[in-house]
Amino acid sequence: MHWIFQARLRPLALLCAAWAAASPALASAGPEPLSLPQAFERAWARQPEAQALAARREAVQAQREAAAAWTPEPAALEASLRSDRFNRRQGAQEVELGLAVPLWLPNERARSQALAAAQAQSLEAEALRAQWQLAQLLREHWWALALAREEQQAAQERWQASQALAADVARRTQAGELARADRHQAEAAAAAARAEHLLAQARSSAAEQELRALLGLAPQEALPLLDSPEPEPADDAPAHPLLAALAAKAQAARSAAALAQAQSRANPELTLLQTRERGARGEASNGTLSLGLRIPLGGGQRQRAALAHATAEQTEAEIALARERERVQAQAHSARAALAAARAVLQATDERARLARETRTFFDKSFRLGETDLPTRLRVELEAAQAQREQARARIALHQAIAQLRQALGLLPQ
Repeated sequence: MHWIFQARLRPLALLCAAWAAASPALASAGPEPLSLPQAFERAWARQPEAQALAARREAVQAQREAAAAWTPEPAALEASLRSDRFNRRQGAQEVELGLAVPLWLPNERARSQALAAAQAQSLEAEALRAQWQLAQLLREHWWALALAREEQQAAQERWQASQALAADVARRTQAGELARADRHQAEAAAAAARAEHLLAQARSSAAEQELRALLGLAPQEALPLLDSPEPEPADDAPAHPLLAALAAKAQAARSAAALAQAQSRANPELTLLQTRERGARGEASNGTLSLGLRIPLGGGQRQRAALAHATAEQTEAEIALARERERVQAQAHSARAALAAARAVLQATDERARLARETRTFFDKSFRLGETDLPTRLRVELEAAQAQREQARARIALHQAIAQLRQALGLLPQ
């Protein structure tokens, strides 16, 4: 029985041991790295434009429904009562009930619908432009933090290498192989590397706080970044959000101008009145039914002001669209040139870093054998660290150039 009990408990013990072994790994696993598209979605959800977009869409939809109605304004009921109760007191009275229905002017309904559709399109275009402007800010903070962390990592590696070299020099100084001046030089180089690492760490912390504020992260939340650059854009890029917003604004202004021309006067009204009157108490009531039409004679200064305002908006939007199209094309051309330069710089820095690493290996070996003095060894170490830093900067600069080209073409993060 005892052997059977132990056999039954063995699988449970193995399961507990496996869970205990896996628990540290699960506890040490931090949050998943944040990608640029995920950061963009989080930042956009916090923007005032995003939070007010649903209400604006509801307002535009209500305007479209109003433009599609049978009347420009709701019908109105009229009621009146005339009586001699407070003077003659002979029982005379007159009751009047009416219905006033506003009427559309010629072409007003169709042009109101066109204006509502143009405003709906302009709303979506403005939302896309707000996203594009946010993408610019996010890309700047994102790659600034990536560059700051790369420089911090390079500075930390240099500090560690300087500490190892200083420890080796101290050991050889105690053994009588090197002079005390060499030890001081090595320790001074390690101190300089430590100071540089602390400055890089401060710059990285400042860049991280900028991105945290944009994403709405708490100070205690980790912020790991996914090291994945955006893909290079294709030649057939969609319409630029800025140009699309200006084009939609110009179209809305043209529709508003057309509507202002149609609204040359106030809306006419069709009235239907039913009247019942009685001359005196005891007499029979007589009823009449009348149909009337109220036509305003002119719109006056209000119509002129609305037409002038719409024309000015149209002119401003069309001229701004032409100027921005030229500027966007120039920015796209400059971004492509910057991308080609960044790619060439990265190739050069890769070659320099490779040669610097090999040179450092050669001089490290010769220094250990006593064939190279310490100043030369420190100079080679500094050159290798600078080459590694320039390589990291060039790699981030290439990612930034791709992001700037996508920004110039009006593409959102992906």
